Amino acid sequence: MINVKSLKFDADEKLLDFIEKKVGKVEKFFDNLGDIDVTLSLLPDADNKCVKLQTRFPGEDMVIERQARTFEEAVTDAADALKEKIVRAKEKKFAK
Repeated sequence: MINVKSLKFDADEKLLDFIEKKVGKVEKFFDNLGDIDVTLSLLPDADNKCVKLQTRFPGEDMVIERQARTFEEAVTDAADALKEKIVRAKEKKFAK
């Protein structure tokens, strides 16, 4: 399940749909992945947006934080990074 929280602003439906689509792909990489929490925030610098993805992989907490000019860019970067981290952790876990 994907939980989206936007700090100090309201995310529009288009952005929420984008997040569901991008981050939803990450869930397919591992069945026992915990809920994915997505936190959106605006940085003091008006051109920067921050996205934080948090989830629970068996045995460890995974946190990825990315900044970009748009939320879409930041979500894409963070989702890709989380996907890579899950694949590495999965390989490590099952290599034993």
